[in-house]
Amino acid sequence: MHRMVGFGDGRIGAVSLGEPVLRYQHNPILTARHVNDVWTEPHRRVVTVHNAGVALVGSETVMLFRSHLRCGISVLGLARSDDGVTDWRVDPRPFLKPATVEDRLAPGLDPAEITEMEAGGVEDARINPIDGTYAITYSGYAADVRNSVRVLLAVSQDLATVTRFGPMLRRDMRNVVLFPERIDGRYVGLFRPNDELPADTGGIFREIRIGYADDFRTGPWNVAQEPVMRTNGSPSAFADKIGPCAPPVKTDHGWLSLFHGVRTTMDGNPYVLGVALHDLQQPRTVRMSSIPVLFPSRADCRVGETDYVHVPNVLFSCAMLRRPDGTLLIYYAGNDTVMNVAVSHEDILAELCRRYGQDPHTGRLLYPI
Repeated sequence: MHRMVGFGDGRIGAVSLGEPVLRYQHNPILTARHVNDVWTEPHRRVVTVHNAGVALVGSETVMLFRSHLRCGISVLGLARSDDGVTDWRVDPRPFLKPATVEDRLAPGLDPAEITEMEAGGVEDARINPIDGTYAITYSGYAADVRNSVRVLLAVSQDLATVTRFGPMLRRDMRNVVLFPERIDGRYVGLFRPNDELPADTGGIFREIRIGYADDFRTGPWNVAQEPVMRTNGSPSAFADKIGPCAPPVKTDHGWLSLFHGVRTTMDGNPYVLGVALHDLQQPRTVRMSSIPVLFPSRADCRVGETDYVHVPNVLFSCAMLRRPDGTLLIYYAGNDTVMNVAVSHEDILAELCRRYGQDPHTGRLLYPI
């Protein structure tokens, strides 16, 4: 099985079950050097560009990227492209910085509380198009409590201004994505809570849970205790940690969603990209491919000899856009350092989930080797 795909520049290639994703040959598409050409003030110069949400806004593709300032705090910047692949134009100032008491908040929020939640930096935005607006889910880090992180929500009509709606849940959490339409009258999201263990793997780091709300802005979110996907330390690429990546994409096959997976090794925790297929009407019902669609490689972090590299052997995605022909553009960071793009097709990713699945609750393979 194969499908012909391209990036829109006239060159095409084939994706298949053996090679489900093709990298753009001119990666990376956005780097710290590009941002520093625009953010020239010394206190705003950055060393990374990664983990970016992406959405179509009118005729433009808009990227909401995370950058580490040289002081160590993360901010969110915005870049635009006419074709979603080339010629990214960086806005002259960060789009979202740690909150201040002057920022626009939804009614009922305590400015001092939101300011404290984001004082250590804002990271890893997903742009979730829903109900004709853009729901931005992002991580906010406290400054005084190590590893204290909440997923917060900001809403924008045009990705020019935002209103903050505060934390989605009152617990430490990373990696929240929303389905782009209501299902059976309710909003639906995928959540990866943080474990209380001192480590960053194992425990409930191995679980993705589903949640429902009548109002995505204010909640409350009812998150199921039983995960929709779980790995149990089995010898797989997802053995020790998983989490939702890009907002789900609707196809005739079902909702396709990317997730990240981690398997602890003697030389660190490499991150790969996996894919799952949720039922259109009952998203709790899910098929999970046991085969990652992308492994980290040297091609994913091409930098200059003196450029900083943040975390080796990491792939992380916060965005996947579907074209009318079923082509999928996957935006992903390499080594938490640069932004890349790759291409796939919905038929291939769905077939991986059907043919080479693993039990979403036990991690056991569902096909003979």
